[in-house]
Amino acid sequence: MDPSERPRGEEERMERPDPGVPVELEPGVRLVLAPNPSAMTLWGTNTYLVGTDELAVIDPGPDDPAHLAALLGLIGTARLSAILVTHAHRDHSPLARRLARETGAPVCAFGPPEAGRSPVMARLAAKGGLGGGEGVDEGFRPDRTLGEADRIGVGDLRLGVLHTPGHFAGHLSFALGDAVFSGDHVLGWASTLVSPPDGDVAAFMATSRRLRARRSRVFYPGHGAPVRDPAGRLDWLIAHRRDREAAILDALDDTPRSAADLTARIYTDIDPAMLPAAERNVLAHLVDLVEQKRVRAEPTLSSAARFRRRADT
Repeated sequence: MDPSERPRGEEERMERPDPGVPVELEPGVRLVLAPNPSAMTLWGTNTYLVGTDELAVIDPGPDDPAHLAALLGLIGTARLSAILVTHAHRDHSPLARRLARETGAPVCAFGPPEAGRSPVMARLAAKGGLGGGEGVDEGFRPDRTLGEADRIGVGDLRLGVLHTPGHFAGHLSFALGDAVFSGDHVLGWASTLVSPPDGDVAAFMATSRRLRARRSRVFYPGHGAPVRDPAGRLDWLIAHRRDREAAILDALDDTPRSAADLTARIYTDIDPAMLPAAERNVLAHLVDLVEQKRVRAEPTLSSAARFRRRADT
């Protein structure tokens, strides 16, 4: 998550759920909180059960025995038709395989962790030197791959599949009518971490604009409370990223700086423990600015590079 700024707290509209205890959000949609709270996950990971007699699970969460037992108890005698994973981070995907063994349901996702990278990010990943890979579930492999405009049948319900890269290249969101399960792209408490090469600021902005055009009623995020004003939250996210870009360019007016130097100048009022995550966000913007030819990396693009604003920008 981007720890620097948060919009006015959606989390205040919902009390923290108890882990393992279902919360009905609307007919056919229940939230089950995983017991993995942290600075990066807020209360923990939101697992969703969609349907009634036939179910889908969205984001089974970390490989936690208590969470598995809670989900199996709630599934009961219902048929679990699909285990849907928004992305292969360890707070979202590891329990999928154990849940699949217990229920026989297929694990469905975009693909393995590296799937979906843009040509730019694929090239930078192959080159090395960017770091990243925080929290990636390296061994994740789905039984079924999903892509944009696929449909998942859950009894009488239909979940639409949206490819929503930005936080993660193979990130998916799932649409149930005018409700969207937004994973970590749009959160209920902060903006999301974008850490290259898995994260991509250009893709994040494009996805945000595309989601903004959907006119959704509510987002059910991977962490935190439901987002009841999706358009307003997306407007804030887009403006926040633009402000970050402007702040980086302003900080490069007088001298070349490293990503760490820029982070210290821009993020002046956060817990020092969160600076490493903030630095990954800054680096993501720098990668994008280099690709736009507005910034030059010296001697070459890497997490250790120094960055200089081009004179003609």
